[in-house]
Amino acid sequence: MGYNGAMALAISVAIVEDDAQTREILADWIANSRGFRLAGEWENGERAVELLPKTKPDVVLMYINLPDISGVEGVKQLKRILPATQFVMLTVYEDTDYIYNALAAGATGYLLKQTSKEELLSAVEDVHRGGSPMNSRIARKVVQFFTQTPAAVPDGETLSPREEEVLGLLARGYLFKEIAAKLSVSVPTVNTYVRRVYEKLHVRSRGQAIAKYAHITGAENGPVARPGKPN
Repeated sequence: MGYNGAMALAISVAIVEDDAQTREILADWIANSRGFRLAGEWENGERAVELLPKTKPDVVLMYINLPDISGVEGVKQLKRILPATQFVMLTVYEDTDYIYNALAAGATGYLLKQTSKEELLSAVEDVHRGGSPMNSRIARKVVQFFTQTPAAVPDGETLSPREEEVLGLLARGYLFKEIAAKLSVSVPTVNTYVRRVYEKLHVRSRGQAIAKYAHITGAENGPVARPGKPN
């Protein structure tokens, strides 16, 4: 495969980060790592919303606390324009509201800024394959709402035990094929469960489903995050 072919297969990554030193480090990691391509970098949400859609990256690393348009608002606006692009929030916060707001806006992953180079690159690969990379402590907060008692969802519907189980695995970052293997069902069956969950919760993405169900349940305890995900 020639150079152009290799570049075409590389994961294109854009960075939105207001701290120049952090942005430079992230850009260097992406630009100089095999299998990745730097699609662009911006210092604020306003510039990103204006210019990022022209690059159509596979993955965007977005700092949540930008000074003008926040990272959450930036994701909300950009996700409407770039529905196929995956957004991973970078943050120093482990606050539940920040997490849920980011997921509800359309983010697929949520990592702390002190994540190492190896973990961050692994997370980008993971989200590009369909996963939801999260720091283990953050992932635990996300899945806290899964309890023994199913909660009511809008319009008087409830998630079935199997639908709750599928949603729980999605929250831990499992891919559809991994969920199928774990539950001993086919991938099309998993697709059907996920579609039903989305319909019942009136959402269109994994992150929105996780965030919305978390707000509905308001639970305090739950299972730990999936082993092996970025910490």
